Amino acid sequence: MNDVRELLDRAAEGAGQPAFSAGAVYAKAARIRRRRRAAASAAVLAVVAAGAFTLPRTGGDEGPAPASVASAGPSASPSAAAAGRAGRLAALLPPDVGEIEEVSLLALIKGATPEQARTDRLGPLDGQYAFRRDGGVGYLVLTLEDREAVERKTGRPADPDEDLCVRVGQEPSRTDCEREALPGGRALTTWRDTMDVGGDDSVGWGPELAGRLVQPDGSQFLVRSSTGFEGTGTQGPLLPEPPLSRAQLKELLTGPEVQPKG
Repeated sequence: MNDVRELLDRAAEGAGQPAFSAGAVYAKAARIRRRRRAAASAAVLAVVAAGAFTLPRTGGDEGPAPASVASAGPSASPSAAAAGRAGRLAALLPPDVGEIEEVSLLALIKGATPEQARTDRLGPLDGQYAFRRDGGVGYLVLTLEDREAVERKTGRPADPDEDLCVRVGQEPSRTDCEREALPGGRALTTWRDTMDVGGDDSVGWGPELAGRLVQPDGSQFLVRSSTGFEGTGTQGPLLPEPPLSRAQLKELLTGPEVQPKG
């Protein structure tokens, strides 16, 4: 099973309603995307909703933070970088990645309430972000799983020596898969995912870059750099390419800014 697709499963934990499952979010992506691409035109793109989405807080620190918008690159001011995760993320990236906003995909796609969309964040930049550029909207999803979380899910800690580019059993093969051993006993694997999966007609995901950084303590970072989605809750047309490249994903994941403090 693709661990990156489990990012939305984690977001759905505790929702209390089966309707808010990652399986539903990824529903019949291949079928709707083929149909939409066949009918795509400038007129269709013009009516796609591209407005910003703000998820309100209900009080306390446990809920999702309000969406914050920032421009990437060195021009980001210290105050913008300190304003929230989106600002801190923007300060690490070049300006051509576009405008960055923190969002909740479950709220956008499934209409989840703040309580249902609540997620645990171990890393300071863990979250779901919209990237707006040239009229399109893509997404970056970053999640740190500690050793205990990985063991609960797989029965063992993450293993930096495991080669994720080698297909095991019936699991899907990873396209254009690249594995790199990093200093400190870490291993970074990135691959392309066409998102040709089954489900219902509510949403269709565009192609994405996925990645996993495994650390020697048995923890791992999971990341999606998605061209976006079409259907229920869309904020705009797909980007032609994932918002962050392989090189940018590597730089982000291997930097100290994503690691928990202390």
